[in-house]
Amino acid sequence: MATASGPTGPDDALAWTAGLRLHGVVDRLAAAAPAAPALVDGDHETTFAGLADRVARTTAFVAASSAPGDRIAVVGENHRSWVDAYYGVPRAGRILVFGNHRLAAPELRSVLARSGARVLVGPAAELDRIDPPSGVVRVDLDAWEAGLAAAAPAPPVAGADAGADAWIIYTSGTTGRSKGAVLTHASVLAAVRASDACRTVPPDEVYLLPFPLAHIAGYNVVHHHARGVPVVLLARFDPADFVATVARRRVTSASLAATMLHALLGYLDEHPGAVDGLASLRQIHYGAAPMPSPVLRAARERLGVDFSQGYGMTELSGNAVFLDAAAHRAGLAGDDALLRAAGRPAPGVAVRIVDDAGAPLPAGSPGEIEVRADQVMDRYWEEPEATASTLAGGWLRTGDVGRLAPDGLLTIVDRKKDVIVTGGENVSSLEVEQVIHTVPAVGEVAVVGVPDPRWGENVCAVVVARPGAVVDADAVVAAVRAELAGYKTPRHVVVVDVLPKNATGKVVKAELRAWLAGHPERLGDRR
Repeated sequence: MATASGPTGPDDALAWTAGLRLHGVVDRLAAAAPAAPALVDGDHETTFAGLADRVARTTAFVAASSAPGDRIAVVGENHRSWVDAYYGVPRAGRILVFGNHRLAAPELRSVLARSGARVLVGPAAELDRIDPPSGVVRVDLDAWEAGLAAAAPAPPVAGADAGADAWIIYTSGTTGRSKGAVLTHASVLAAVRASDACRTVPPDEVYLLPFPLAHIAGYNVVHHHARGVPVVLLARFDPADFVATVARRRVTSASLAATMLHALLGYLDEHPGAVDGLASLRQIHYGAAPMPSPVLRAARERLGVDFSQGYGMTELSGNAVFLDAAAHRAGLAGDDALLRAAGRPAPGVAVRIVDDAGAPLPAGSPGEIEVRADQVMDRYWEEPEATASTLAGGWLRTGDVGRLAPDGLLTIVDRKKDVIVTGGENVSSLEVEQVIHTVPAVGEVAVVGVPDPRWGENVCAVVVARPGAVVDADAVVAAVRAELAGYKTPRHVVVVDVLPKNATGKVVKAELRAWLAGHPERLGDRR
Protein backbone atom coordinates (compact mmCIF):
# COMPACT_ATOMS: atom_id res chain seq x y z
CA MET A 1 0.00 0.00 0.00
CA ALA A 2 1.09 3.62 -0.50
CA THR A 3 1.94 4.68 3.05
CA ALA A 4 4.94 6.68 4.25
CA SER A 5 6.06 7.77 7.69
CA GLY A 6 8.64 10.30 8.72
CA PRO A 7 11.75 9.09 10.52
CA THR A 8 11.67 8.63 14.28
CA GLY A 9 15.21 9.80 15.05
CA PRO A 10 17.44 11.48 15.90
CA ASP A 11 15.92 13.01 19.00
CA ASP A 12 13.88 16.11 18.38
CA ALA A 13 15.84 19.17 19.46
CA LEU A 14 12.56 20.86 20.40
CA ALA A 15 11.34 17.89 22.45
CA TRP A 16 11.09 20.27 25.40
CA THR A 17 7.97 21.77 23.82
CA ALA A 18 6.01 18.51 24.24
CA GLY A 19 3.42 18.87 26.98
CA LEU A 20 3.70 22.66 27.05
CA ARG A 21 1.07 25.26 26.33
CA LEU A 22 1.96 27.86 23.73
CA HIS A 23 3.03 30.55 26.17
CA GLY A 24 5.59 28.12 27.60
CA VAL A 25 7.74 28.82 24.54
CA VAL A 26 7.96 32.51 25.39
CA ASP A 27 8.42 31.85 29.10
CA ARG A 28 11.39 29.54 28.45
CA LEU A 29 13.14 32.00 26.15
CA ALA A 30 12.42 34.93 28.47
CA ALA A 31 14.20 33.02 31.24
CA ALA A 32 17.09 31.80 29.08
CA ALA A 33 17.73 34.90 26.94
CA PRO A 34 15.63 37.81 28.23
CA ALA A 35 17.46 40.49 26.23
CA ALA A 36 17.42 38.59 22.92
CA PRO A 37 15.22 40.12 20.20
CA ALA A 38 11.91 38.29 19.72
CA LEU A 39 9.75 40.50 17.50
CA VAL A 40 10.21 43.42 15.13
CA ASP A 41 7.10 45.29 13.98
CA GLY A 42 8.08 48.39 12.05
CA ASP A 43 10.07 50.53 14.48
CA HIS A 44 8.91 48.53 17.48
CA GLU A 45 11.40 45.97 18.77
CA THR A 46 10.48 43.55 21.56
CA THR A 47 12.82 41.26 23.48
CA PHE A 48 11.75 37.87 24.79
CA ALA A 49 11.42 39.38 28.28
CA GLY A 50 9.29 42.18 26.84
CA LEU A 51 7.16 39.73 24.90
CA ALA A 52 6.61 37.58 27.98
CA ASP A 53 5.47 40.69 29.83
CA ARG A 54 3.05 41.66 27.04
CA VAL A 55 1.67 38.12 26.96
CA ALA A 56 1.07 38.16 30.72
CA ARG A 57 -0.65 41.55 30.43
CA THR A 58 -2.74 40.20 27.55
CA THR A 59 -3.92 37.44 29.86
CA ALA A 60 -5.05 40.00 32.43
CA PHE A 61 -6.67 42.32 29.88
CA VAL A 62 -8.59 39.51 28.17
CA ALA A 63 -9.69 37.96 31.46
CA ALA A 64 -11.24 41.27 32.52
CA SER A 65 -13.66 41.29 29.57
CA SER A 66 -14.52 37.61 29.13
CA ALA A 67 -15.00 34.28 30.86
CA PRO A 68 -12.92 31.08 30.61
CA GLY A 69 -13.64 29.29 27.35
CA ASP A 70 -14.84 32.46 25.60
CA ARG A 71 -13.68 33.18 22.08
CA ILE A 72 -11.60 36.28 21.42
CA ALA A 73 -11.26 37.34 17.77
CA VAL A 74 -8.49 39.40 16.19
CA VAL A 75 -8.68 40.99 12.74
CA GLY A 76 -6.45 43.25 10.68
CA GLU A 77 -3.09 43.34 8.93
CA ASN A 78 0.02 42.02 10.64
CA HIS A 79 0.71 43.80 13.91
CA ARG A 80 2.35 42.89 17.20
CA SER A 81 -1.10 42.59 18.81
CA TRP A 82 -1.55 39.38 16.82
CA VAL A 83 1.50 37.85 18.51
CA ASP A 84 0.30 39.03 21.92
CA ALA A 85 -2.95 37.23 21.21
CA TYR A 86 -1.33 34.07 19.78
CA TYR A 87 0.12 33.36 23.21
CA GLY A 88 -1.86 35.47 25.67
CA VAL A 89 -5.43 34.57 24.75
CA PRO A 90 -4.95 30.79 25.21
CA ARG A 91 -2.84 31.54 28.29
CA ALA A 92 -5.96 33.11 29.79
CA GLY A 93 -8.00 29.98 29.07
CA ARG A 94 -9.80 31.64 26.16
CA ILE A 95 -9.73 30.60 22.48
CA LEU A 96 -8.27 32.87 19.81
CA VAL A 97 -10.37 33.21 16.63
CA PHE A 98 -8.38 34.28 13.57
CA GLY A 99 -10.22 36.95 11.56
CA ASN A 100 -9.00 37.27 7.98
CA HIS A 101 -9.21 40.97 7.10
CA ARG A 102 -9.40 40.08 3.41
CA LEU A 103 -12.88 38.67 3.92
CA ALA A 104 -15.93 40.78 3.19
CA ALA A 105 -17.81 42.22 6.15
CA PRO A 106 -20.72 39.71 5.89
CA GLU A 107 -18.22 36.84 5.95
CA LEU A 108 -16.48 38.16 9.04
CA ARG A 109 -19.77 38.76 10.81
CA SER A 110 -20.63 35.13 10.06
CA VAL A 111 -17.33 33.98 11.58
CA LEU A 112 -17.99 36.05 14.68
CA ALA A 113 -21.52 34.71 15.04
CA ARG A 114 -20.67 31.06 14.45
CA SER A 115 -17.65 31.10 16.75
CA GLY A 116 -19.60 32.97 19.42
CA ALA A 117 -16.79 35.50 19.79
CA ARG A 118 -17.23 37.82 22.76
CA VAL A 119 -14.44 40.29 21.94
CA LEU A 120 -13.13 41.62 18.61
CA VAL A 121 -9.69 43.26 18.47
CA GLY A 122 -8.45 45.20 15.45
CA PRO A 123 -7.84 48.59 13.84
CA ALA A 124 -10.70 51.03 14.35
CA ALA A 125 -11.36 51.25 10.60
CA GLU A 126 -11.68 47.45 10.39
CA LEU A 127 -14.08 47.35 13.32
CA ASP A 128 -16.22 50.01 11.66
CA ARG A 129 -16.18 48.09 8.37
CA ILE A 130 -17.21 44.82 9.98
CA ASP A 131 -19.83 46.35 12.29
CA PRO A 132 -19.81 43.28 14.59
CA PRO A 133 -23.03 41.88 16.04
CA SER A 134 -24.40 43.42 19.22
CA GLY A 135 -22.87 41.93 22.32
CA VAL A 136 -19.37 41.72 20.82
CA VAL A 137 -16.94 43.98 22.69
CA ARG A 138 -14.93 46.12 20.27
CA VAL A 139 -11.30 46.83 21.14
CA ASP A 140 -9.33 48.97 18.71
CA LEU A 141 -5.54 48.85 18.67
CA ASP A 142 -5.16 52.07 20.68
CA ALA A 143 -7.42 50.62 23.37
CA TRP A 144 -5.46 47.36 23.21
CA GLU A 145 -2.15 49.10 23.85
CA ALA A 146 -3.67 51.22 26.62
CA GLY A 147 -5.25 48.15 28.18
CA LEU A 148 -1.98 46.24 28.21
CA ALA A 149 -0.14 49.21 29.68
CA ALA A 150 -2.68 49.50 32.50
CA ALA A 151 -2.99 45.77 33.24
CA ALA A 152 -0.90 44.02 35.85
CA PRO A 153 0.78 40.87 34.48
CA ALA A 154 -1.40 37.89 35.37
CA PRO A 155 -0.50 34.22 35.79
CA PRO A 156 -1.78 31.67 33.27
CA VAL A 157 -5.16 30.11 33.91
CA ALA A 158 -4.83 27.08 36.16
CA GLY A 159 -5.97 23.59 35.25
CA ALA A 160 -5.55 23.78 31.47
CA ASP A 161 -3.23 21.31 29.76
CA ALA A 162 -1.62 20.98 26.34
CA GLY A 163 -4.75 19.36 24.96
CA ALA A 164 -6.84 22.48 25.58
CA ASP A 165 -8.27 24.48 22.68
CA ALA A 166 -5.98 27.34 21.65
CA TRP A 167 -6.89 28.67 18.21
CA ILE A 168 -9.86 28.53 15.81
CA ILE A 169 -9.05 29.22 12.16
CA TYR A 170 -11.83 29.23 9.59
CA THR A 171 -10.89 27.48 6.39
CA SER A 172 -12.60 27.20 3.00
CA GLY A 173 -14.10 23.93 1.81
CA THR A 174 -16.64 22.51 -0.61
CA THR A 175 -19.72 23.03 1.55
CA GLY A 176 -19.98 26.70 0.57
CA ARG A 177 -19.31 27.80 4.15
CA SER A 178 -16.00 27.97 5.97
CA LYS A 179 -15.42 25.67 8.94
CA GLY A 180 -13.54 26.55 12.10
CA ALA A 181 -10.60 24.21 12.62
CA VAL A 182 -9.94 23.92 16.37
CA LEU A 183 -6.22 23.70 17.07
CA THR A 184 -4.86 22.83 20.50
CA HIS A 185 -1.64 23.88 22.20
CA ALA A 186 -0.38 20.35 21.54
CA SER A 187 -1.30 20.26 17.85
CA VAL A 188 0.38 23.61 17.08
CA LEU A 189 3.54 22.63 18.93
CA ALA A 190 3.56 19.26 17.16
CA ALA A 191 3.52 21.17 13.84
CA VAL A 192 6.38 23.32 15.15
CA ARG A 193 8.45 20.21 15.90
CA ALA A 194 7.65 18.78 12.46
CA SER A 195 8.92 21.93 10.78
CA ASP A 196 11.99 22.09 12.96
CA ALA A 197 12.96 18.54 12.06
CA CYS A 198 12.85 19.37 8.36
CA ARG A 199 13.95 23.02 8.16
CA THR A 200 17.20 24.14 9.70
CA VAL A 201 16.98 27.29 11.83
CA PRO A 202 20.54 28.42 12.59
CA PRO A 203 21.17 30.46 15.75
CA ASP A 204 21.91 33.64 13.76
CA GLU A 205 18.61 33.44 11.86
CA VAL A 206 16.48 36.56 11.35
CA TYR A 207 13.13 35.45 9.95
CA LEU A 208 10.70 37.65 8.01
CA LEU A 209 7.00 36.78 7.73
CA PRO A 210 4.93 38.73 5.19
CA PHE A 211 2.11 36.14 5.16
CA PRO A 212 -1.03 37.31 6.99
CA LEU A 213 -0.97 36.29 10.65
CA ALA A 214 -4.66 35.47 10.14
CA HIS A 215 -3.48 32.35 8.29
CA ILE A 216 -2.08 29.10 9.64
CA ALA A 217 1.26 30.34 8.28
CA GLY A 218 1.48 32.23 11.58
CA TYR A 219 2.58 29.02 13.31
CA ASN A 220 6.02 29.90 11.91
CA VAL A 221 6.15 32.65 14.55
CA VAL A 222 5.99 30.02 17.30
CA HIS A 223 8.56 27.84 15.51
CA HIS A 224 11.15 30.59 15.27
CA HIS A 225 10.49 31.78 18.79
CA ALA A 226 11.04 28.23 20.01
CA ARG A 227 14.43 28.42 18.34
CA GLY A 228 15.13 31.72 20.07
CA VAL A 229 15.41 33.81 16.91
CA PRO A 230 13.61 37.05 16.04
CA VAL A 231 10.57 37.32 13.80
CA VAL A 232 10.23 40.41 11.61
CA LEU A 233 6.68 41.33 10.58
CA LEU A 234 5.47 43.13 7.49
CA ALA A 235 1.97 44.59 7.68
CA ARG A 236 1.44 43.29 4.16
CA PHE A 237 3.67 42.15 1.33
CA ASP A 238 5.08 44.87 -0.90
CA PRO A 239 8.26 44.17 -2.92
CA ALA A 240 9.90 47.51 -2.17
CA ASP A 241 9.09 47.25 1.54
CA PHE A 242 10.33 43.65 1.55
CA VAL A 243 13.69 44.62 0.06
CA ALA A 244 14.07 47.59 2.41
CA THR A 245 13.20 45.50 5.47
CA VAL A 246 15.57 42.68 4.52
CA ALA A 247 18.36 45.21 4.11
CA ARG A 248 17.58 47.10 7.31
CA ARG A 249 17.11 44.06 9.54
CA ARG A 250 19.69 41.78 7.85
CA VAL A 251 17.00 39.16 7.30
CA THR A 252 18.33 35.68 6.53
CA SER A 253 15.15 33.73 5.72
CA ALA A 254 11.58 34.50 4.70
CA SER A 255 8.36 32.75 3.76
CA LEU A 256 6.98 33.79 0.38
CA ALA A 257 4.06 32.58 -1.71
CA ALA A 258 4.61 32.05 -5.43
CA THR A 259 2.78 35.31 -6.17
CA MET A 260 5.04 37.20 -3.77
CA LEU A 261 8.24 35.82 -5.29
CA HIS A 262 6.92 36.55 -8.77
CA ALA A 263 6.23 40.15 -7.75
CA LEU A 264 9.66 40.45 -6.12
CA LEU A 265 11.41 39.31 -9.30
CA GLY A 266 9.35 41.80 -11.32
CA TYR A 267 10.40 44.57 -8.94
CA LEU A 268 14.05 43.60 -9.32
CA ASP A 269 13.67 43.71 -13.11
CA GLU A 270 12.56 47.32 -12.78
CA HIS A 271 15.08 48.17 -10.03
CA PRO A 272 18.13 45.94 -10.65
CA GLY A 273 20.23 47.73 -8.04
CA ALA A 274 17.76 46.71 -5.33
CA VAL A 275 19.11 43.17 -5.34
CA ASP A 276 22.03 44.39 -3.24
CA GLY A 277 19.60 44.90 -0.36
CA LEU A 278 18.88 41.16 -0.34
CA ALA A 279 22.50 40.11 0.22
CA SER A 280 21.77 38.73 3.69
CA LEU A 281 18.95 36.47 2.48
CA ARG A 282 19.93 32.78 2.55
CA GLN A 283 16.69 30.81 2.26
CA ILE A 284 13.10 31.22 1.08
CA HIS A 285 10.35 28.95 2.39
CA TYR A 286 7.15 28.53 0.43
CA GLY A 287 3.85 26.69 0.65
CA ALA A 288 0.10 27.33 0.20
CA ALA A 289 0.47 26.68 -3.56
CA PRO A 290 3.09 25.11 -5.84
CA MET A 291 6.01 27.24 -6.98
CA PRO A 292 6.39 27.17 -10.78
CA SER A 293 9.84 25.85 -11.68
CA PRO A 294 10.65 28.86 -13.94
CA VAL A 295 10.10 31.15 -10.95
CA LEU A 296 12.32 28.96 -8.75
CA ARG A 297 15.07 28.94 -11.35
CA ALA A 298 14.90 32.69 -11.89
CA ALA A 299 14.99 33.35 -8.15
CA ARG A 300 17.91 30.98 -7.63
CA GLU A 301 19.87 32.70 -10.40
CA ARG A 302 19.00 36.21 -9.25
CA LEU A 303 19.19 35.77 -5.47
CA GLY A 304 21.44 32.75 -4.96
CA VAL A 305 19.21 31.48 -2.14
CA ASP A 306 18.13 28.00 -1.08
CA PHE A 307 14.48 26.94 -1.03
CA SER A 308 12.32 24.72 1.13
CA GLN A 309 8.69 23.77 0.63
CA GLY A 310 6.04 22.73 3.13
CA TYR A 311 2.79 20.93 2.36
CA GLY A 312 0.06 21.25 4.94
CA MET A 313 -3.20 22.95 5.75
CA THR A 314 -5.07 24.58 8.58
CA GLU A 315 -6.41 21.22 9.75
CA LEU A 316 -2.78 20.08 10.20
CA SER A 317 -1.87 23.10 12.36
CA GLY A 318 0.79 23.87 9.76
CA ASN A 319 2.96 21.85 7.40
CA ALA A 320 3.53 18.11 7.68
CA VAL A 321 5.40 17.19 4.48
CA PHE A 322 8.59 18.94 3.42
CA LEU A 323 10.90 19.26 0.43
CA ASP A 324 14.19 20.46 1.85
CA ALA A 325 16.96 22.63 0.43
CA ALA A 326 19.04 19.66 -0.78
CA ALA A 327 16.09 18.31 -2.78
CA HIS A 328 15.55 21.73 -4.33
CA ARG A 329 19.20 21.96 -5.31
CA ALA A 330 18.94 18.56 -6.99
CA GLY A 331 15.72 19.61 -8.70
CA LEU A 332 17.19 22.85 -9.97
CA ALA A 333 20.19 20.91 -11.26
CA GLY A 334 17.91 19.02 -13.59
CA ASP A 335 15.60 16.65 -11.70
CA ASP A 336 12.31 18.38 -12.51
CA ALA A 337 10.30 15.58 -10.86
CA LEU A 338 11.66 16.75 -7.51
CA LEU A 339 10.46 20.28 -8.15
CA ARG A 340 6.97 18.94 -8.83
CA ALA A 341 6.95 16.98 -5.56
CA ALA A 342 5.61 18.13 -2.21
CA GLY A 343 8.29 16.29 -0.24
CA ARG A 344 8.47 13.62 2.45
CA PRO A 345 6.62 13.29 5.75
CA ALA A 346 8.18 14.87 8.81
CA PRO A 347 9.14 12.72 11.82
CA GLY A 348 6.01 11.47 13.55
CA VAL A 349 3.84 12.05 10.46
CA ALA A 350 2.24 9.20 8.53
CA VAL A 351 0.85 9.73 5.03
CA ARG A 352 -1.14 7.25 2.99
CA ILE A 353 -3.00 7.21 -0.32
CA VAL A 354 -6.52 5.76 -0.40
CA ASP A 355 -9.28 5.15 -2.91
CA ASP A 356 -12.81 6.56 -2.71
CA ALA A 357 -13.78 3.82 -0.27
CA GLY A 358 -10.86 4.63 2.03
CA ALA A 359 -8.83 1.53 1.14
CA PRO A 360 -5.04 2.03 0.89
CA LEU A 361 -3.62 2.06 -2.64
CA PRO A 362 -0.26 0.76 -3.86
CA ALA A 363 2.72 3.04 -4.44
CA GLY A 364 2.40 5.15 -7.56
CA SER A 365 -1.40 5.02 -7.70
CA PRO A 366 -3.24 8.34 -7.45
CA GLY A 367 -5.73 8.70 -4.64
CA GLU A 368 -6.76 10.88 -1.74
CA ILE A 369 -4.01 11.90 0.66
CA GLU A 370 -4.65 11.08 4.31
CA VAL A 371 -2.47 12.11 7.23
CA ARG A 372 -2.12 10.82 10.76
CA ALA A 373 -0.08 12.90 13.21
CA ASP A 374 -0.21 14.66 16.56
CA GLN A 375 -0.54 17.95 14.70
CA VAL A 376 -3.98 17.09 13.29
CA MET A 377 -6.72 19.46 14.49
CA ASP A 378 -8.98 18.42 17.33
CA ARG A 379 -12.27 19.06 15.46
CA TYR A 380 -14.29 21.63 13.56
CA TRP A 381 -15.97 24.11 15.85
CA GLU A 382 -19.58 22.99 16.44
CA GLU A 383 -19.56 20.94 13.20
CA PRO A 384 -19.78 17.30 14.39
CA GLU A 385 -20.84 15.89 11.02
CA ALA A 386 -18.04 17.65 9.15
CA THR A 387 -15.59 16.53 11.85
CA ALA A 388 -16.67 12.90 11.56
CA SER A 389 -16.37 13.05 7.77
CA THR A 390 -12.90 14.60 7.81
CA LEU A 391 -11.37 12.70 10.75
CA ALA A 392 -12.01 9.07 9.95
CA GLY A 393 -10.35 6.20 11.81
CA GLY A 394 -7.56 8.40 13.14
CA TRP A 395 -6.68 9.80 9.71
CA LEU A 396 -7.27 13.30 8.34
CA ARG A 397 -8.85 13.24 4.90
CA THR A 398 -7.12 16.12 3.11
CA GLY A 399 -9.31 16.21 0.00
CA ASP A 400 -6.13 16.37 -2.10
CA VAL A 401 -5.16 13.76 -4.66
CA GLY A 402 -1.56 12.60 -4.71
CA ARG A 403 0.89 9.80 -5.41
CA LEU A 404 3.47 8.27 -3.10
CA ALA A 405 6.67 6.94 -4.61
CA PRO A 406 8.18 3.77 -3.09
CA ASP A 407 10.74 5.95 -1.31
CA GLY A 408 8.00 8.02 0.37
CA LEU A 409 8.18 11.07 -1.89
CA LEU A 410 4.71 12.65 -2.14
CA THR A 411 3.53 14.43 -5.27
CA ILE A 412 0.26 16.36 -5.39
CA VAL A 413 -1.76 15.47 -8.46
CA ASP A 414 -4.89 17.57 -8.03
CA ARG A 415 -7.37 18.81 -5.47
CA LYS A 416 -10.22 16.43 -4.92
CA LYS A 417 -12.25 19.25 -3.44
CA ASP A 418 -13.11 21.99 -5.86
CA VAL A 419 -11.17 24.62 -3.97
CA ILE A 420 -9.40 27.22 -6.07
CA VAL A 421 -6.03 28.50 -4.82
CA THR A 422 -5.37 32.03 -6.03
CA GLY A 423 -2.40 33.92 -4.65
CA GLY A 424 -2.16 31.46 -1.77
CA GLU A 425 -5.79 32.07 -0.75
CA ASN A 426 -8.38 29.27 -0.80
CA VAL A 427 -11.65 29.97 -2.58
CA SER A 428 -14.65 27.66 -2.26
CA SER A 429 -16.19 27.33 -5.71
CA LEU A 430 -19.58 26.50 -4.25
CA GLU A 431 -19.54 29.62 -2.09
CA VAL A 432 -19.00 31.81 -5.16
CA GLU A 433 -21.62 29.86 -7.10
CA GLN A 434 -24.19 30.50 -4.40
CA VAL A 435 -23.73 34.25 -4.79
CA ILE A 436 -23.83 34.16 -8.59
CA HIS A 437 -27.07 32.23 -8.44
CA THR A 438 -28.66 35.38 -6.96
CA VAL A 439 -28.12 37.23 -10.27
CA PRO A 440 -31.58 37.13 -11.94
CA ALA A 441 -30.33 36.36 -15.46
CA VAL A 442 -28.22 33.37 -14.38
CA GLY A 443 -29.81 29.94 -14.78
CA GLU A 444 -26.81 27.71 -14.04
CA VAL A 445 -23.23 28.37 -12.96
CA ALA A 446 -20.05 26.43 -12.35
CA VAL A 447 -16.99 28.11 -10.83
CA VAL A 448 -13.56 26.65 -11.54
CA GLY A 449 -9.94 27.70 -11.37
CA VAL A 450 -8.03 28.49 -14.54
CA PRO A 451 -4.21 28.63 -14.60
CA ASP A 452 -2.49 31.98 -14.20
CA PRO A 453 1.32 32.43 -14.27
CA ARG A 454 1.28 34.98 -11.47
CA TRP A 455 -1.59 34.00 -9.15
CA GLY A 456 -1.46 30.24 -9.67
CA GLU A 457 -5.15 30.20 -10.54
CA ASN A 458 -7.84 32.73 -11.33
CA VAL A 459 -11.50 32.34 -10.43
CA CYS A 460 -13.60 31.69 -13.54
CA ALA A 461 -17.40 31.62 -13.57
CA VAL A 462 -19.02 29.66 -16.41
CA VAL A 463 -22.70 30.55 -16.63
CA VAL A 464 -25.80 29.56 -18.56
CA ALA A 465 -28.46 32.24 -18.96
CA ARG A 466 -32.09 31.74 -18.00
CA PRO A 467 -34.36 31.28 -21.04
CA GLY A 468 -34.95 34.63 -22.68
CA ALA A 469 -32.38 36.39 -20.47
CA VAL A 470 -28.97 37.85 -21.24
CA VAL A 471 -26.17 37.55 -18.68
CA ASP A 472 -24.24 40.75 -17.99
CA ALA A 473 -20.72 39.70 -16.95
CA ASP A 474 -20.20 42.94 -15.04
CA ALA A 475 -23.34 42.22 -12.99
CA VAL A 476 -21.97 38.81 -12.06
CA VAL A 477 -18.69 40.33 -10.91
CA ALA A 478 -20.46 43.09 -8.98
CA ALA A 479 -22.70 40.60 -7.16
CA VAL A 480 -19.72 38.59 -5.90
CA ARG A 481 -17.68 41.66 -5.01
CA ALA A 482 -20.56 42.95 -2.86
CA GLU A 483 -20.74 39.78 -0.76
CA LEU A 484 -17.33 38.14 -0.77
CA ALA A 485 -13.64 38.99 -0.53
CA GLY A 486 -11.98 40.58 -3.54
CA TYR A 487 -9.81 37.55 -4.25
CA LYS A 488 -12.99 35.43 -4.57
CA THR A 489 -14.37 37.66 -7.34
CA PRO A 490 -14.26 36.02 -10.80
CA ARG A 491 -11.55 37.34 -13.08
CA HIS A 492 -13.31 35.65 -16.00
CA VAL A 493 -17.01 35.21 -16.79
CA VAL A 494 -17.77 32.83 -19.65
CA VAL A 495 -21.32 32.45 -20.97
CA VAL A 496 -22.15 29.06 -22.55
CA ASP A 497 -25.26 27.29 -23.78
CA VAL A 498 -24.81 24.19 -21.63
CA LEU A 499 -22.56 22.86 -18.87
CA PRO A 500 -20.99 19.39 -19.11
CA LYS A 501 -22.79 16.99 -16.77
CA ASN A 502 -22.68 13.33 -15.83
CA ALA A 503 -25.56 10.86 -15.80
CA THR A 504 -26.78 12.12 -12.43
CA GLY A 505 -26.88 15.74 -13.58
CA LYS A 506 -23.76 16.85 -11.70
CA VAL A 507 -21.47 19.29 -13.49
CA VAL A 508 -18.21 17.60 -14.50
CA LYS A 509 -15.73 20.32 -13.57
CA ALA A 510 -12.70 18.39 -14.81
CA GLU A 511 -14.25 18.35 -18.28
CA LEU A 512 -15.11 22.03 -17.98
CA ARG A 513 -11.53 22.93 -17.02
CA ALA A 514 -10.22 20.90 -19.94
CA TRP A 515 -12.59 22.71 -22.32
CA LEU A 516 -11.47 26.10 -21.04
CA ALA A 517 -7.82 25.09 -21.45
CA GLY A 518 -8.55 24.22 -25.09
CA HIS A 519 -10.45 27.48 -25.72
CA PRO A 520 -8.41 30.24 -24.05
CA GLU A 521 -10.06 32.81 -26.31
CA ARG A 522 -13.32 32.27 -24.38
CA LEU A 523 -11.72 33.68 -21.24
CA GLY A 524 -11.55 37.12 -22.80
CA ASP A 525 -10.27 40.09 -20.84
CA ARG A 526 -9.58 39.71 -17.14
CA ARG A 527 -11.91 41.70 -14.92
